Amino acid sequence: MRHDEFIGAVQHRARLSSRGQAEGVTRATLETLGERIPEPQAEHLAAQLPREIAVSLRRTITMGGAGSGERFDLDEFTHRVARRAGVDPPKAVYDARVVLEVLGEATQGETLHRVRDSLPEEMRGLIDSGSSGRMT
Repeated sequence: MRHDEFIGAVQHRARLSSRGQAEGVTRATLETLGERIPEPQAEHLAAQLPREIAVSLRRTITMGGAGSGERFDLDEFTHRVARRAGVDPPKAVYDARVVLEVLGEATQGETLHRVRDSLPEEMRGLIDSGSSGRMT
């Protein structure tokens, strides 16, 4: 999937008014995910994405791995995405679900499934629910 397709899908599904908002929520979600998952997973995921999107996952890797694989829960994930994207927490959760749904479509094989399995149970709903399901 190309950069424009990825951002366009996020904008459409999250019902965002601009591509800039879609870029912002994508960056916020992937930077936070990159902090949460182990570096090898972040790198494998990033390798399957357009460079402009992959840089957000690699941000912690290219900064010496600081924060990569950090353990935090769903509340902290939500707080970080909300702060970075400049939205309230409920909007951050929904937007992150959209970004992760598009991420799953943009990557091959079991990549996102392995990422999902590395997350604590309470965070797996972000991936499982997608943009239209209920978060469990």
